[in-house]
Amino acid sequence: MASQAPASDGRRKAAAARRREREAQIIAATRELFDSKGVRDAQIEEIASAVGINRAIVYRHFTGKEELFSLTLVGYLDELKAAMVAAATPQTTHSGRLAAIVGAFVDFGVTHPAFVDCAQSLMTRPAGELFDDLSESALLRLGRGMTSCLTIFSDELRDGAEAGAFTLTEDPVLLANTLYASGLGALHLARLGILVSEVAPGIPAVNRVTAEQVRSYMVTSALALVSPNRATA
Repeated sequence: MASQAPASDGRRKAAAARRREREAQIIAATRELFDSKGVRDAQIEEIASAVGINRAIVYRHFTGKEELFSLTLVGYLDELKAAMVAAATPQTTHSGRLAAIVGAFVDFGVTHPAFVDCAQSLMTRPAGELFDDLSESALLRLGRGMTSCLTIFSDELRDGAEAGAFTLTEDPVLLANTLYASGLGALHLARLGILVSEVAPGIPAVNRVTAEQVRSYMVTSALALVSPNRATA
């Protein structure tokens, strides 16, 4: 009996490793499909085919399409965090770091439109539905991915305020979440590339807007929100 336990443990560990490898393959195929075709056109059948399995096996590894897409978003969030850290590191002032972080966020979203779609889709879901559709482990991974990015924002806002470089009228965590959410909306505007205005009462007009203009606006707006002069303006 004692000699059977190690063998049984070994089989369980091997099975768990195979499961993790297959999950990683499915997520990688989903990410590739997102980047090439977009989130809306991604179908479970096509993802399964890319991995060489049938759709039923996909659902053995994930509770559903929502969980698979959420875990694919985690990969984007990990890359976004790295991009923001890399952009902020060489900066020597709090304003420079905040501008670099916001700029890196916009640059990443422009480069990876599927990230924007995936993140926006997640934000439209009521929390109760997410809790029902995602497993506990998937929710934890998603939460870690999101907070790792949001903490970069909130830490810089808090550090800047403590150093006297920023004036905050809101909690830094709330402001960080607001910058993230509004940034996703601005990135959608950058993709559309159009502005709607009224040239005369009841007469709309459509003008062009570039990703560079949206980036500049987002950086300027973020700095304006924490400007020491804002409270007395």
